[in-house]
Amino acid sequence: MTTQESGTPVPTAAPLDVPQRALDVDLAQAFSQLLFRASLLQRLRDDEARAARAAQRDLLGLLVDVDDALAALSLDPELARLGRTSGIEATRRRLLGKLAKAGVRPMRLEGMAADPGLSEIVGTEARAELEPETVVQSVVTGFFWNEEVLRRAQVVVATTPPPQSLDGPGPAPSTEPAEAAGAAGSTERTADAPAPTAPAGTDSATGTGTGTGTGTGRAGTAGRNRKTWSKSSRAKRRKR
Repeated sequence: MTTQESGTPVPTAAPLDVPQRALDVDLAQAFSQLLFRASLLQRLRDDEARAARAAQRDLLGLLVDVDDALAALSLDPELARLGRTSGIEATRRRLLGKLAKAGVRPMRLEGMAADPGLSEIVGTEARAELEPETVVQSVVTGFFWNEEVLRRAQVVVATTPPPQSLDGPGPAPSTEPAEAAGAAGSTERTADAPAPTAPAGTDSATGTGTGTGTGTGRAGTAGRNRKTWSKSSRAKRRKR
């Protein structure tokens, strides 16, 4: 027992008995086992967190696709005629609000240089007033998820227009001189060509045979018949 300054004794606690089993434990080995179990538990928790984040990312990506579908439906003329587009736009605003609370926001890339990490170039457009590869239009809107890229955008970028000639396009070559020369040549060949002649034994007026030359015409045949008749008549006259 101890005494205080006033002289009154103060009771002290009796020492605790340490079990023999605790004295036989290897503290270094037990500490290493504790560290191993703690690291194993932390690794399991990290795996579960990554799986939950991947599932959340997939869900957010699906909701972004739903927003694209709603935007396409709002442009349907049949639904516009039925007056359904206002309800579709209201649903889309609510969806974008929920996505914004989850850290999802759309990309605004118009007028900026195309970044392969943020966008995919799907078309080009000639723009003299813009630098090459400047985003002109977003065909498919991209989205951020906090500091990550949830979905890349599909954009149309500017290109340098082709150079134009200062003189301008010249007149089309005329084909009239060649055609006139061809017509004149055909006229001269027609004028210089000799007139066609009638074949031998053909009458120029009627086109029938005249019996000259080969004697196959009518006149030639008649001439031979007359000669034969005259010879026979002379022989008969002599016999008389």
